[in-house]
Formats: sequence, structure tokens, C-alpha cells
Amino acid sequence: MSTSKKTDAKTAVRSTYGVNRRIAGAYEEALAATCRNGVFVGIAADDVITYRGIPFAQPPVEALRWRAPQPPSESRDVFEAYYNGKSPIQTEWKTEQASYYPQGEDCLYLNIWVNQTDTRTDKPVMVFLHGGSYGWGGTADPMYDGKSLVTKHADIVLVTVGYRTGLMGFVDFSTVKGGEAFPDAPNLGLLDQIEALRWVRENIRAFGGDPDNVTVFGESAGGGSVSLLPLIGQAKGLFRRVIAESGSVALTFSKEECRDFTERLMRAAGAHSMEDLMSLSESDLMRLNEKLNQYNNFPQRDGVLIPKDPYLPYNNGETADIDMLIGTNSDEARYWVGEIGGIVPYRFSIPVKFENDMRVLSKEDRKRVKQFIASQKGHSIWRMTEFYSEVMFRLPAMAQASLHAKNGGRAYLYYWTIHSAIPLRKACHAVELAYVFGNHDQTIYTGKRADEALSDTVMQLWTNFARTGDPSSETLQWHPYDAQTRQTMIISEQPHMENDVLPDQRKQLSPLLKYMINASYATMDYNVPFVRKAISCGVAAAAAVAATAFLAKKLLE
Repeated sequence: MSTSKKTDAKTAVRSTYGVNRRIAGAYEEALAATCRNGVFVGIAADDVITYRGIPFAQPPVEALRWRAPQPPSESRDVFEAYYNGKSPIQTEWKTEQASYYPQGEDCLYLNIWVNQTDTRTDKPVMVFLHGGSYGWGGTADPMYDGKSLVTKHADIVLVTVGYRTGLMGFVDFSTVKGGEAFPDAPNLGLLDQIEALRWVRENIRAFGGDPDNVTVFGESAGGGSVSLLPLIGQAKGLFRRVIAESGSVALTFSKEECRDFTERLMRAAGAHSMEDLMSLSESDLMRLNEKLNQYNNFPQRDGVLIPKDPYLPYNNGETADIDMLIGTNSDEARYWVGEIGGIVPYRFSIPVKFENDMRVLSKEDRKRVKQFIASQKGHSIWRMTEFYSEVMFRLPAMAQASLHAKNGGRAYLYYWTIHSAIPLRKACHAVELAYVFGNHDQTIYTGKRADEALSDTVMQLWTNFARTGDPSSETLQWHPYDAQTRQTMIISEQPHMENDVLPDQRKQLSPLLKYMINASYATMDYNVPFVRKAISCGVAAAAAVAATAFLAKKLLE
């Protein structure tokens, strides 16, 4: 994104900011929904009523900072629901448009879209959890605007949820003095999501929704979240179905992996105890986040909220009561070509991450990876990229679906192959979002306007699943997934079913699932042979950049 386009995007997102206020006088009752914590008045346009910035929990500030969310106070007051709540604290980033919206600790709000032309009171409800590597994202992102979807599918009530991210939502204080008083801090973002689902269950009838037919869906960190929620006792009964796009239980950290962020936070803050951290101002936290955002934790496999082996509940049949639709994109890891800053830094960074990740593998498994890399075509960075697309995304999704189906759960698997128009990205991470929401002009990931007919097909499949648990349409039969036939929906220009996609890659790399290899930026430690060799050879920085730039040009040809 050019500087001018970035400025335009930031201006556009910030221009939507406002503060919802209490309404003391008359209001349009046809646009109002009566909930336990107030009467909320939305805005109507083209038959769709939009409610923005409805609080689903008390503000997690002051004494509630780094603590589990608390339900909002009951109220009979009337409030505007015109503006998004603030985005969670995060670094501004070009592909996370919600980062341009005003941020703050007080970020636990949700948005709802309702189509007035369908007056039924038992509509299926779809609740979306945004992605952003558990450190970015928010409901103000125009990618997640729900008007297009409910315009075409009038019987759907759509909800988008904000939750705490980064240093406010996923941090382990167990080694910090006074940290024992903050036991929920490693997974607060997930607890926020559960609190939002509780609010939906208690209040969604006011919007025409059926609390017994809720589908929670999400992409990336959101896909990881909806994969984890079925494992959490507190979330039982709050939803009936999940759609996980490019996310699974593999997007988690061990307790050991979470220590790095805690140590960095304490050093950067000059803090020695929780008392020191609690004394920080919101602006202090935002400055700290600028230094630390790339080191964010994922949800912690703490053995309390999340099992240390998050596949185990799927294997034990504990999730069989929900329906699952899950899938990945064929070139997931190419997303980071843009996120890291282009092909030149990507060319340097991917071997660094690869060498770091290989350190934890057994000799036998390193040999397995070497064989996989040798079996791929193209330059070494694309071979490594395919490795990461497999072990971080596709194989965990397949494993999750297989275990779920084996134990009586209904599972559907997809494989997205529609390319972005952005050079080198192909069918990268997040490219499907514009299609799913019907927001065809949101081109951050697609590079061009999304095809409307194909978007209509995808929205039909997703909403059919939310309605009945079966995504099949009148023209497209989608068969359930199991570990024998491995029937998979290939989402291409001509969607179709295939059995056992890329079986050789699955067989080669599935034994690596136990390592939980993930997208942590903490693995970008440059103390690896790849870098030391370059230094020992006396490669000057300018010469290295020139050589890499030349290679980048060749890769683009």
C-alpha cells in the first residue's frame, strides 16, 4: 500500500469514529432493540438496520485491567448504537484497518446487522471473531462490515465482536510478583469472546435472532478462537456450529513460549511487580505496545482453560455436539511476503525462521522435512513457504476435522485456490475475506475487486451451514469430511469436490503436528547458521541487499 493510499485508508476509517450517547428524549422505536443492559437504537439504510458499539461487558479498565470480563450492568436507559467501540490497543498496520480507528482499553463492544425485510423472530445468528495474530484487528475494519451479507441473506442476523488483543489480552503474569491475582491473563481474549456469546444468548431475540442456532466463525486468530471455544467448559451451549477459516487449535503457545513476552514487557516497562504494571496509564500501555506488538502471545495451552494437548478433546469426542466447517488457503504463508515488507526482507527472513524451527525437531523429523523440501519445485524460499502453509495451517485443520468426524461430529473441509492479484501472493492467508462478507471493493488481500458471482456462491455455502449445519446448495453438493475419503470442497472459479488433496504432502509432514509450529515472530532470531555464514564470508550489507534485490526481480519474472 502506497503512502497516499495508507493515508486515505486511515482517514476513511477514522472518519467513522464517534461516541454513542444516552438518548434522553424521543427516538424511533422501530430501530430500537431492548436488551438487559439498555435499549439500543440503530441506523437504517436500504432495509438493513446496523447497531454499532453495543457493550457486552463492563469496561476492562482500572481494577478490571487484565482480569476476566464482567457482565454489563442492567439498564433501562436508551442509547445510540451508531458508532463502533474503540479498537483494542495495537500498532497501526496497513492490512489491519481497525488499527487506524481510535484505540483503548475500553474495547469490549459488538456490532449487529439485521435485515428488516425478513420479520421472523428465529433467524440463524452468525457471530464473527476477527483475526490479527491475536495482536491486531477490530470491528471497525470495513472488511467486516455486515451489510452486504445480510442484504443478500435477509434471514441471517450477523454479529461482529471486539476482544482484547496483544499485551492486554494474552500475557502470562505467573512469574511476576503479584501475578497470582491475575490467573486469567494468558487467555483474556478468549474469555472476552465467551462473554460476548453469553450476551448474544441473552439478548439476540431482541434483534430477531435464535439463541439456539448460533454459528461462531472467524479467520486466522478468529479461526483459531472458534477451534478452541468448543474445548472450554464455559462456552458450552453458547453456539451450535463453528466455521474456522485458516485457523485451528495449532495457533497456540505453551507456557514456556509465553515467557518471552512477559520478560520483554517487564524490561520495556521498567516494572518489577503487578503493582508497577497496574500503575501504568493507557498512553503508557500504548507506547509499550509499539515496542512489543510483534512479540504477541497466542492463547496459552495452560492445562486449565485450554488443554496442553488441544487435539485431545476432539480425539475424545468432547466436541461431537457441534457442527464444524474448516479450511485453509493453498498458499497461506505467502501472506507474509507483504507483512514482512516485501520480497527482499522475506527472502532473508524465511530461512531464518526455518532454521530456528528446525532446532526443536528430532533428527528423524529433520530428515523428513529435508525430503519434503527436496520434493518441492521452485526457489528454496517457495519450498519453505509451502512447508509453512502445510504445518501451520492445512495439516492442523485436517487433523482437527478428522478427529472431530471420527468421534461423531459433523465436519466439512475446504481448500481455497482462488488467487490474489497481488504479485507473489497467490491464494494467500486472508484472501477469502472479501468474498465471505461480500465486500468486493475491499482489495487489501485480493488486489482487485472480488468476483461477485463467486462471492455469492461462497456466502451461500457459509450461510447454508449456519442455517442447517450442511453447507450444500441447490447446485453444489458438499459432502462431509472423514479420515477415509477425505472429501474436500475445492473453492476455485469452478468449485468442486475432491478426495484426499495432496496426499503425499500430508503423509510426509503429519508427524510434525506434535511440534505445534506456529507463526510466532519470536522465532525470527538471527543467531542461526544462515546469518553467521553470511557475516563470516564478509558479505557487506549493501552487496547483500543488491544481491537479494536482483533475486527478487528474478522471482517476479
